[in-house]
Amino acid sequence: MSRHRFNDAERAGVYRAIAERRDMRHFLSTPIDSKVLQKLLQAAHQAGSVGLMQPWRFIRITEKQRRTQIYQIVEQERKKTAQALAEREDEFMKLKVEGILECAELIVVALPDKREQHIFGRRTLPEMDLASTACAIQNMWLAARAEGLGMGWVSLFDPIALTELLKMPEGSRPVAILCLGHVEEFYPQPMLEMENWIKAKPLDDFISENEW
Repeated sequence: MSRHRFNDAERAGVYRAIAERRDMRHFLSTPIDSKVLQKLLQAAHQAGSVGLMQPWRFIRITEKQRRTQIYQIVEQERKKTAQALAEREDEFMKLKVEGILECAELIVVALPDKREQHIFGRRTLPEMDLASTACAIQNMWLAARAEGLGMGWVSLFDPIALTELLKMPEGSRPVAILCLGHVEEFYPQPMLEMENWIKAKPLDDFISENEW
């Protein structure tokens, strides 16, 4: 047994946060303590990143009008996505896909400009900037669950429209709209499973040995 191993309670807490993390869509408007919010952002900032490039930027949306504008951008893409789903259009439109107007905190996560300057680990895999940012988002997600807060990752948006709205520099790229806040209850299982949209597949379906 490794001397670096966490004790039983600490390990259980880590695995519980992973197992009970949910992509939340239903929120209470109760404010989040500023110290807790700072802890969540710090957890995100401690994520591993290729070449230590730290390619994440967090834009906290505090203006009500701007929040509404973001909601409108998402709503436009929601309708376009529904149309693209063809025979499942009506079914999709019944799903709740965001909590932008209800959540306590709204945070846009973006990749910065001038990322091409970071070559270490990205010469053949430039998308590792996005992978690193996804690690930061996951850190925040797990920390939020440990703090009893829900978080939802919204990806239904036109990136150009959101870039313009937030006056982001040329070369930057928004990758996530995060809804963060207190919740009445956490979903007992992923919401898309509860709504019979899709079923998660077992781990064994994703593991092979030596070759594909």
